[in-house]
Amino acid sequence: MKIAVVGSYGVGLTMRVPQAPGPGETVAGGTFDEGPGGKGSNQAVGAARLGAQVSFLTAVGDDAFGQTGRDLWIDEGVDASHVMTGDRPTMVGFIIVEPSGENRIALAPGALDELDASHVETFADEIEAADVLVVSMEIPEAAVVEALRIGRRRGTTTLLNPAPARALPDDVWSMIDVITPNQTEAPVLLGLPADHGRSDEQLVRELQERTGGCVVLTRGGGGSLLCGADQQLHSIPALTVDHVVDTTGAGDSYTAAFAVALAQGIPLVDAAHYAAAAGAHAVTIAGVIPALPTRNQLPPLIGNL
Repeated sequence: MKIAVVGSYGVGLTMRVPQAPGPGETVAGGTFDEGPGGKGSNQAVGAARLGAQVSFLTAVGDDAFGQTGRDLWIDEGVDASHVMTGDRPTMVGFIIVEPSGENRIALAPGALDELDASHVETFADEIEAADVLVVSMEIPEAAVVEALRIGRRRGTTTLLNPAPARALPDDVWSMIDVITPNQTEAPVLLGLPADHGRSDEQLVRELQERTGGCVVLTRGGGGSLLCGADQQLHSIPALTVDHVVDTTGAGDSYTAAFAVALAQGIPLVDAAHYAAAAGAHAVTIAGVIPALPTRNQLPPLIGNL
């Protein structure tokens, strides 16, 4: 199975604090950690650990952080031969993690802002060769749209992880086979105000009407809500864990596992259960890369081909 990923890479600078600081407040007693991140890179590594052959497109700076990424992809068996080196520094994310495991993230995109449609076009053959294309939105809109357009034109199943969420051009919706927003991202995609009053079920149905494909609304500890092209709703429970350590990489672990299941022709509901197991595994381990599971750390994939 082959998966192509178009998305972000950056270094996460993580501070674990007794409590998140308020405006103008300084909080002492934290611990610091540094490690590779970015939604695209996390998803690429996650899919590779679950047995996929992965090709990855992103942009990094000509700096130590960029080299850290290239070393990571070699170690994890991710084909990063198309990764471009930009003029700006590699993306950096500042992450604050509370004792509950909840996190707050601020990003400085750097070289990612240089990734454009022409760079994605050079990746077209890898997209065509893939069973599933995974696209996330920490990259410029032109790159997101071009990746989805190539995927649709060349017959590859497209999965959009719309994070961070922003409104999509009208002509993009029909290029999406699977979209995986969380509860915060779904109303943003639909252009709804904060007090929209829609239920999760209504949000999922509205998104499904726009794509005509599959919508998976992730709800953290509340599991996920799935609606396929048949417009049937399925509630997928979250797996219970003894202790939540860090939620930072849970969404990327979920997306990677869902893509791997799709690439193997697994039914959507079974794919969502597998992804739930990957997400649950991730929240029990501090850091993103250490938390991404390998295949033998998850339950057997139902219907494994």
